[in-house]
Amino acid sequence: MAYLNTAAAALRRAKQAAASANAAAMTTAAAAGANPTKAEFDKVVTDLGVLRTAHNDLLTKLRAAGLLAP
Repeated sequence: MAYLNTAAAALRRAKQAAASANAAAMTTAAAAGANPTKAEFDKVVTDLGVLRTAHNDLLTKLRAAGLLAP
């Protein structure tokens, strides 16, 4: 197939970023009442921090692999 470029494919594979761990399971659940309690809100804040860390880790690895601009 003329459209396949094996050299370019090999170069892309060489640039792959290291694997990233999955974000931890969410600790939040739907609020029991109309307004969330402080404990429920704190769980949301914790989950957001975990997701932010995972997101930033992915961006760092993509930049290191040359797939995103620095």
